Amino acid sequence: QVQLAESGGGSVQAGGSLRLSCEYTRSRNFVGWFRQVPGKEREGVAVIFTGRDSKYYADSVKGRVTISEDSAKNMVYLQMNSLKPEDTAIYYCAADLAGNMWDADAWQYWGQGTQVTVSS
Repeated sequence: QVQLAESGGGSVQAGGSLRLSCEYTRSRNFVGWFRQVPGKEREGVAVIFTGRDSKYYADSVKGRVTISEDSAKNMVYLQMNSLKPEDTAIYYCAADLAGNMWDADAWQYWGQGTQVTVSS
């Protein structure tokens, strides 16, 4: 069983920055960040192939978001800059990918999520 724990969410004004952290209990090959707002499907934000420096970003965040890892600490980070009100969501990290990385159903393990609120 893999456990994931997100932290770092909060409330910021538009244009601000936040860094989210995801700690996982055992080394994983793929770790992803998703976000979800009420009434909508979970949306992929960024994915990292840990140890390979391969990173993937959704078009909606490209250029504003950076995913990174500290494999020694089993941590993955999501640095978010130039935040917009439409970035407001609960952000989740996920591990163990089997399928399309942008399909939430392809990920086996999930954290509890951390709320990000961006005000205009």
